[in-house]
Amino acid sequence: MPQPCQAILFDLDNCLCDSREAGEALFAPAFAAMAQANHGHLSEERLHQAFEECWYTSLDLVAQRYGFTPWMYDAGHAAFTKLDVTQPLKGYPDLQVLPRLAVDKHLVTSGFRRLQQTKVDALGIAHWFTSVVIDAVDVQPHVGKQRIFEDIVAGYGYTPGRVLVVGDNPLSELKAGKALGMTTVQSLRPGVKKAEADVHIRSFEELIALVGPAS
Repeated sequence: MPQPCQAILFDLDNCLCDSREAGEALFAPAFAAMAQANHGHLSEERLHQAFEECWYTSLDLVAQRYGFTPWMYDAGHAAFTKLDVTQPLKGYPDLQVLPRLAVDKHLVTSGFRRLQQTKVDALGIAHWFTSVVIDAVDVQPHVGKQRIFEDIVAGYGYTPGRVLVVGDNPLSELKAGKALGMTTVQSLRPGVKKAEADVHIRSFEELIALVGPAS
């Protein structure tokens, strides 16, 4: 980067924490509700594929990609709003690198508000971040990550070209960061498919070379 990094915008799921860390049973009520509302619309195989993608991307995108009926979507949406994490989470082993990064750090996570907030609480990492923002899909109007990124840049006086966006999803945070002229960094966690980004990393240790450790 030609100029020092001012801030890093982090995603949560499959970036800081494996979305499955709380256990496969976490999403079971939502999957059961959608399966019950399916009524033969999707084959068992397609339904299984759709549920697998729910661990990596939003319900809205999965529903659109697989052609969920309105009843399937509504059943899943209602179930997801009630889910929460009740046990402590550890996150990925390299999470302890974050306090060593000598720049502002912001956590921006998309999903259902209750579920995402309880994940952050279970990890106990909120104090590492200048701000924690939940892009809640069950609250209207839904703002979206690009607007949130724009608000962070404006609110803290950052230059977009001096901001890193770190995450796994090319259709979410990486897309938003690219649109705003930020440096996109895809974290290639297990199960994450490599996609277009300015930088690809497999460990947060690699971020130190981009921004420098705390003095």
